[in-house]
Amino acid sequence: MKRMLNNPFTSLEGYQCFGCAPDNPYGLKMQFVELPDGVMATWQPESHFEGWKNVLHGGIQATLMDEIASWLVFVKLHTSGVTSKMEVKLKKPVHINAGKITLKASLRAMQKNVAIIDTSITDSNATECATGVMHYFTYPEEVAREKLWFPGRDKF
Repeated sequence: MKRMLNNPFTSLEGYQCFGCAPDNPYGLKMQFVELPDGVMATWQPESHFEGWKNVLHGGIQATLMDEIASWLVFVKLHTSGVTSKMEVKLKKPVHINAGKITLKASLRAMQKNVAIIDTSITDSNATECATGVMHYFTYPEEVAREKLWFPGRDKF
C-alpha cells in the first residue's frame, strides 16, 4: 500500500530545503510516497538541471538520491540524521525530455547508528539509470527533535 507523505517542515520559518521545499524557486520540490519497504518519489527533470544537453546533471542525480534517503530515515527510522557517505553509480543518461523518473529508497542495514540505504533512479521506460548507497548517521529521536527540527513520525 502506498501513502502520500506530508512535508511537516513547510511550517518552519525560513525553510528552503533544496530537495523538498515546495516554495524554493531553485529547488527540486520533491514529494514522497511511503511504501511498505521504503520510500518512493516521481520527479520531472527540467532543462535548468542539465549537465549536458538533454541529460540530467550527475550531481542533481546524487542529490535526488540523497534526499529520498533522508526521507526514509524520517519515515521508517522515526528520527533524523545527516549524510556521512555516498556511493553513486551513474549507469545510463537520464534524459530531460523522456518524462518522469522514479526514485526509490530502502533500508539495507543498520550498523550501530548508521543507516545504510539503497537508492535508485529509473527512467520512464523502467530502465535503471543510477544507483546509490547512502550512509546516514542517525540521532536518537530526542536529539533529532531538539536539534534537527524532527517533528515526530506522525507528522509525515
